[in-house]
Amino acid sequence: MRKLTRHPAAAAMAAALLLLSAACGGSGSDGGKVTLTVATFGEFGYQPLFEQYEKDHPGIEIRSRVTDFDTHFKTLSTQLAAGRGAADVVAVEEQQLPTYLQVKDKFVNLADYGAEGLKDRWAPWKWAQGTKDGYVMGLGTDMGSLAMCYRRDYFEQAGLPTDREAVAALMPTWADYAELAGRFTAKLPKIKFADSAGTVYTAMLNQSPENYFSAKDDSYIADRNPSVHDAFYLAGGLAAAHQTAAVTTYTPAWNVAIKQGSFATIACPAWLLTQIKEAGGDAVRGKWDVTTVPGNSGNQGGSFLTVPKQSEHPREAYDLARWLTAPEQEKRLFLSDGILPSEPAVYQDPQIIAHTDEYFSNAPIGQLYAASANQLRPNYRGLHDADVRPEFGKALGRIEDGSQNVGQAWADALKMGSEAIK
Repeated sequence: MRKLTRHPAAAAMAAALLLLSAACGGSGSDGGKVTLTVATFGEFGYQPLFEQYEKDHPGIEIRSRVTDFDTHFKTLSTQLAAGRGAADVVAVEEQQLPTYLQVKDKFVNLADYGAEGLKDRWAPWKWAQGTKDGYVMGLGTDMGSLAMCYRRDYFEQAGLPTDREAVAALMPTWADYAELAGRFTAKLPKIKFADSAGTVYTAMLNQSPENYFSAKDDSYIADRNPSVHDAFYLAGGLAAAHQTAAVTTYTPAWNVAIKQGSFATIACPAWLLTQIKEAGGDAVRGKWDVTTVPGNSGNQGGSFLTVPKQSEHPREAYDLARWLTAPEQEKRLFLSDGILPSEPAVYQDPQIIAHTDEYFSNAPIGQLYAASANQLRPNYRGLHDADVRPEFGKALGRIEDGSQNVGQAWADALKMGSEAIK
């Protein structure tokens, strides 16, 4: 899924839930037609689907409202508090979902329109993410199961294997990945091995059943969860060894680094492939490849379509959300935009299995991402995940800029993470 930006702003969002302010309108009727507005953060690849839906439903007109990540959620929070202005169908990213589930009464319970009957479409953990106490708040769009993108040409220059299966065999674990970074840097010291410590850290952490909060009671466990410690120290170690390019994903600096070929590997959910293509352009076409991520799987991202209660046409909005998330449409979005379905049955489709990507050295991305998705384990977020997570990212950034060592950054991350939830 093409995200304009994707760093959390939950603290601001949570505060905005309490604010009242004016906002522009959402749905309406125009010339006998029902107008539905769909709000997303970044392009979800929906425009061809909107045109198809309007053709099949002459009484429906769809208006798309696309903003960047932060603007989308700040605006939504304000609209919910004001009771007006929200779109009829609103995308909510999985990291933000726990916060909005706290105010689920501001959203239509999609079970009232028959959503429970669709439950078996989705991976069980995906369905569970969008529901609470029998309240179906959102229908899953994509998921962000991981693979590893790598520069074949740089691996060859470093004297390493370039075949994707051989590369996967070099780094079945993150410890192997870190060891490989050392071998790579010894041969090509001017090329960084990873884009940022934050990307490595996030990929590792997303393979753990729990991160900062206990799945049992939502208590803060970052200070005693070995998964958090191990991911931080491994990623921080790469940063301290100057093996990361210190560019945050989705930023202009990251785009430049892709174009200039500043780093060799990046953990990549399917939707990131499009961003790499757009940033790299033809200059690096065929130089990238895709293989299995260390640890085999892990989820990074994924969204849901919700219907705010303030919609004037909740039935029509639900029907549109249901159609957009149906297997047929999820398949189309993967083939056209690389947006990975969250419905396992789609992975069995022959077109998905056979799908390759010429830009990434004809990598069998259908097989790779389907296999990753099938091994994916649910990852508990916690109500304040989006408040705490940025503090650990900032701490890793301080290692990359040389202002702190790993131990100092770790201590500060724990302290700031704890203060973020007070």
